[in-house]
Amino acid sequence: MDLLLLITIIIIITGFVVLFSMKKGMESKVAFIKANPEDEENTTKAKSVIWWIVSATAWGSVSIILVVWWFNYYFG
Repeated sequence: MDLLLLITIIIIITGFVVLFSMKKGMESKVAFIKANPEDEENTTKAKSVIWWIVSATAWGSVSIILVVWWFNYYFG
């Protein structure tokens, strides 16, 4: 098996596992923020939700780039 394909598959599967394992916690943080809009703890919870979204976006972008790179390498 090609090393680039193996790295791509590992990154995609690891990202999905991490994303889905943290999803429930992020949903509860968003629900807490909505329920208690004036709580002082909201800023830390909001920052963690924002970083989760940023990291999920970065993981998705890296995955797309790796898939395109692999197709270009294999078929190009």
